[in-house]
Amino acid sequence: MMAGRAHGHRNRLRRLIPRLLLLLVAVYAASFAIYLLLQSHSHHQSPPDPTPRTEARDGVLAPSSSQKPWPRLPSFLPWVSSAVPPPPLHTCEAYFGNGFSRRVDVLPAGRGSGGGGWFRCHHSETLGSSICEGARVRLDPALIAMSRGGEPLEQVMGRAEEEELPKYEPGALQVEGPAAGMPVPLVDAGFLNDYVPTGGIGMHTMRALLESTRVVPPVHCSQWVEEPTLPVTRFEYASLFHTITDWYSAYVSSRVTNLPDRPNVVFVDGHCKAQLEETWEALFSSVTYAKNFTVPVCFRHAILSPLGYETAMFKGLSESFSCEGASVDSLREKPDYEKTARLSEFGEMIVASFDLLQDDIMSSKKSNGLNVLFVRREDYLAHPRHSGKVESRLSNEQEVYDAIDKWAQGLKCKVNVANGLFAHMTMKEQLRAILEASVVIGAHGAGLTHLVSATPDTKVLEIISSMYRRPHFALISHWKSLEYHAINLPGSFARVTDVINELRKILEGLGC
Repeated sequence: MMAGRAHGHRNRLRRLIPRLLLLLVAVYAASFAIYLLLQSHSHHQSPPDPTPRTEARDGVLAPSSSQKPWPRLPSFLPWVSSAVPPPPLHTCEAYFGNGFSRRVDVLPAGRGSGGGGWFRCHHSETLGSSICEGARVRLDPALIAMSRGGEPLEQVMGRAEEEELPKYEPGALQVEGPAAGMPVPLVDAGFLNDYVPTGGIGMHTMRALLESTRVVPPVHCSQWVEEPTLPVTRFEYASLFHTITDWYSAYVSSRVTNLPDRPNVVFVDGHCKAQLEETWEALFSSVTYAKNFTVPVCFRHAILSPLGYETAMFKGLSESFSCEGASVDSLREKPDYEKTARLSEFGEMIVASFDLLQDDIMSSKKSNGLNVLFVRREDYLAHPRHSGKVESRLSNEQEVYDAIDKWAQGLKCKVNVANGLFAHMTMKEQLRAILEASVVIGAHGAGLTHLVSATPDTKVLEIISSMYRRPHFALISHWKSLEYHAINLPGSFARVTDVINELRKILEGLGC
């Protein structure tokens, strides 16, 4: 009897065990399904971030995924390195490289209970200017008085320059930090005089922006720009020379602050759209105008670069300092603070931004004869206050060009004379013409600023009228280690035989 009961108990267990196993599997499957559902929900609705991470939309800045990487530049030397001490004051490298060696922490990171904002400046005693940067920075376009900017030139003819340059109200720029109640100024007059002096500049817009900046408790914005951004104010924005000084300042600021990729640029000015804007867009990740933002916009990282007037390229016109160009290989082998390859590095940056940093240009330059590029001055409408007429600095320019072209056709060696009508060429076409040139010739004018991008073997012949004896292009040639020649005219008329004789000597040196 006992055996029968035990046998029945075992039968019931055999029937129960599969049912228990099925129940466990069902419970496990239900639990796993709930887990997946919760995970999916957490991906779509993450815990709220006290600082929204939406990209700016109205300003049309590039999303973070489209930030342009830095190109590989043959003449690049490190800008920030713990192994390399800062250059001595007033040396060539202090002028053109990272002479911004004094760091001033205006608003240290993590100070007090104000949040994650910070602000600091990197000061160059050599240049008398500073590169400043901050985190969690808010720009309010409504507190900046200026025209909208970016309009077609034809729509704003006659507009005064004063309308295009920014005038800031207090709080136009804000930085998150410890502030009890009312916003407080970020810096005082003493700081500005020490680190952002006017230096004889009548309207120092970076100084004015810093003067308007306020420290506030956590900043609030509906639009955030995640990637590093340079707010830039341009002055002589239609001039190639002055714009190149702006490009150089923005480039140096990006390197000194050790940005991993090319930054965005926001024009804090109201200038109309100009031809040179194409190159801003090629050099940097994206470009927009401050007034394109319809509401205040916040930046995770903002960098304020010095004005173009404060760069070595501009200061060299009035200050005397010892500096000559050298190849990057020679400087790697034997560092010399009185020599520089920085301007060559920057020229390569411009060329690389237009995908022209290629060996085929150099090979074609050597195989297709010698190219003589005559950079011309021609009429074009530059800005709203411009008549469209360019002042002649070589009164018989056409005669000189025609004579050189005819003379070159009779030479035994092959010489190609190119008509450099830059005002009606794209920037890429202008750069290619400069890169392919064995000799660059022209009257003193902004078009010769392209020598920044010339190859090291390029020869230069500048024709200088008595009214324009200025050192711009002799200096650029010297800082680039280019062979430079000049014909100084008693007026603005050049004798054709004098120009051809000087050009003949240059071509003889090239084996022609």
